Amino acid sequence: MPDIGEGLTEAEIIKWFVKVGDTVEIDQILVEVETAKTVVEIPSPFVGTVTSIAAREGEIVEVDAVLFVIGGEGDAAPSATSPKSADTVQDRELPRSVKETPLPNAASAPQTGGTRPRAMPVIRKLAKERGLDLASITGSGPGGVITRADLETHPSDPGHMPDAVPLSRTRQTIADHMTKSWRTIPHVTVQAELRAEQLLAGRDDGSDSPLPIEPLIAQVVMPLLRVHREFNSEYADNRMVVKPDVHMGFAVDTEAGLMVVVVKSADEMSVSALASEFQRLAKAARNRTITLDEITGQTFTISNIGALGGGHGTPIIPLGTSSIMSIGRAIQQPVVENGELTVGLVAPVDLSYDHRLIDGSLGQRFLTDLITGLESFVLA
Repeated sequence: MPDIGEGLTEAEIIKWFVKVGDTVEIDQILVEVETAKTVVEIPSPFVGTVTSIAAREGEIVEVDAVLFVIGGEGDAAPSATSPKSADTVQDRELPRSVKETPLPNAASAPQTGGTRPRAMPVIRKLAKERGLDLASITGSGPGGVITRADLETHPSDPGHMPDAVPLSRTRQTIADHMTKSWRTIPHVTVQAELRAEQLLAGRDDGSDSPLPIEPLIAQVVMPLLRVHREFNSEYADNRMVVKPDVHMGFAVDTEAGLMVVVVKSADEMSVSALASEFQRLAKAARNRTITLDEITGQTFTISNIGALGGGHGTPIIPLGTSSIMSIGRAIQQPVVENGELTVGLVAPVDLSYDHRLIDGSLGQRFLTDLITGLESFVLA
């Protein structure tokens, strides 16, 4: 099992594309695995015959453990899961890199007797748990990919529903990070109401489609991070470690769970460039083709829960940072302007911060400056 990087120590076997006895070529995709961060394909480093497969689908394999064995012509094919057989092969190096490819393509492995339904591993696992046959479901995603929403339209077989559903590697990682953040960081969340007319008007840049709102918010946030450096830092060893760069994190809802995509050095980009990069990363996150570098290293995070109809909340601070903000859905509400009652578009804004670094007065000043900047937004 190759070292995929970013401190990952194990992966789950999702799908084997070969069996013992198959002849393979260099760089032929042999197996698809899911790490805590993404789904990757592992290619063959040799020409030869697969003589051993050391892990079944659904099993967890640690980095550097034997994953498969490839022999030369005439080599015997030992038992598919025999570690001893694998240990007799000497001077063979497993690949130290992997190819990251769009999951729908990865899912379409060669089949006999029909085309394999196209779905992400997490969807396949969920369908199996519910007793659903993917071949009987028409996918509504790009290229006919089956989504979670497609599963919801089909009744589950109660006889297949387990009492306890195992979490995917991605879901386990999210759970671990959220638990550690909540236990170790003293959270404070402050809330405000935003008059959103100016901000929403800024989405129209003259193009055919409006800009996403996240980069517009980032345009207001990033200068504040230079003024209030505590919000672009982290607590470590009784010190405040101020980050020299602004790497903006954006929460993205995916089939596998919430992911934070990261635009590096976002403060050096124009709004249009930032919007384009955000949309590219969001698409890659949903397709599970995003790289590890693109989902790590954020210094501040923006979560647009309004895209899902959300309102106020208490966002949890990502590990390695000191703060996160969320914005909810803008709705029409009665407001008072110059002593007169009128109707305005109002959006809820929440800011969570690390109370070890940021006290209440500083937190409120940052939020006040943020609301002021958003309400007077002008597209740069």
